[in-house]
Amino acid sequence: MKKLINTFKDIFSIPELKRRIINTILLLMVFRLGSYVVLPGIDPTKLQSSFQDIRGLLDTFLGGAFGRASIFALGIMPYISASIVVQLLTVALPEFQKMQRKEGEAGRKKLTRITRLLTIAITLVQSFAFLATINSDALVVSRSFFTFSSVILLTTGTIFCMWLGERITERGIGNGISLLIMIGIISRFPKAIYQEVETALVGVGGELKLVLEAVVLILVVMGIVMLTQAVRNVPVQYAKQVVGNKVWGGRRQMLPLRLNAAGVMPIIFAQSLMFLPAMLAGLFASPDSDLAVTIGMFSNPFTWQYNLVFGILIILFTFFYTAITIDPRQIADDLKRSGGFIPGIKPGEPTAHYIDSILSKITLPGSIFLAIVAIIPAIVQYFGVSSDFAQFYGGTSLLIMVGVVADTVQQVDAYLIQKRYESLMKSGQISSPVGGTIDVA
Repeated sequence: MKKLINTFKDIFSIPELKRRIINTILLLMVFRLGSYVVLPGIDPTKLQSSFQDIRGLLDTFLGGAFGRASIFALGIMPYISASIVVQLLTVALPEFQKMQRKEGEAGRKKLTRITRLLTIAITLVQSFAFLATINSDALVVSRSFFTFSSVILLTTGTIFCMWLGERITERGIGNGISLLIMIGIISRFPKAIYQEVETALVGVGGELKLVLEAVVLILVVMGIVMLTQAVRNVPVQYAKQVVGNKVWGGRRQMLPLRLNAAGVMPIIFAQSLMFLPAMLAGLFASPDSDLAVTIGMFSNPFTWQYNLVFGILIILFTFFYTAITIDPRQIADDLKRSGGFIPGIKPGEPTAHYIDSILSKITLPGSIFLAIVAIIPAIVQYFGVSSDFAQFYGGTSLLIMVGVVADTVQQVDAYLIQKRYESLMKSGQISSPVGGTIDVA
């Protein structure tokens, strides 16, 4: 406990880190407040969605904003869908590849601008689909006026959420888009726990059931942490270089390749695609039609059809995102320029092939484990866990929370390490492992 208190003191003793944490908290509060602002012209007490399963799942990610029909009802999901499309285009079209890899900062700005414009287009389509699922009994104004005004408000709300996420990334701590999703998930967590405890204590043996659920949940969390932190270390040897009267290099280091290099992005990407069929069905299908029933099977996160498609998408997106974020040729070129090489492997193209083969070998089991964890909610519900709590029992929600928390903690640790290093350089001394101090001035 004392160590934890000292860590918090160190965190808030760094002015820049303190400012970033405060900015992050304030921006997240604005996001949460906006989720309670209901669209004008609607009575939320009479609100019913034509697709209850997808509504409940979206409410988990949006902190209830979807079910309340707030101005943030679509949240950041259209932006994620637009990001998926743009990243697919960077693989398929040479023009987009050039912007991403060769044009540097200017190219990234062009891709960001295209993503924002595409976000607006997707939001307009999803807004009409979302409004079509709202029953007319909940409206206190005409349907045409409500649709016109709400499309504008929903699009504006999504753009504002996108702006909040970018501001958190730039001026806060952690990845802003991921934090917006995580805060929506966490806001539903206390209610889900309360409902599960209340339901379990009604039946016989409820206390034992809660203990077993807690134990398994801890094991799942431990497994996810191991997945996110596991690395495959590749030894790298640096050649010795004589500069003047000094010898540089000759050291051995490790090139860490993460088992799950894609992080939580495959889960977020796959989940956003699973939302699209039900959203679009609101435009073209009546609730009782065969198309709506079929789509309902692929929109319910507790059906085998949904989990089969969801698991396959996660595996595919894991390979896809790993391929676009880690370039073996770039790593090989960087090693060659710095005088490094992998023992037993020739520099250049053979090194790139070797790194690519290792990535393929470790990404496959990592993606399969990621998919298994993502479908755990459907499994635990089969054993009697309530649907609300099951969504946090592994699955997308827990993966996102653990991944985002781990990334944010790593950023905080970077600031703490920097502070310790600066303190070391100012003092000019470090502690010796055998007692006393060593002067580094």
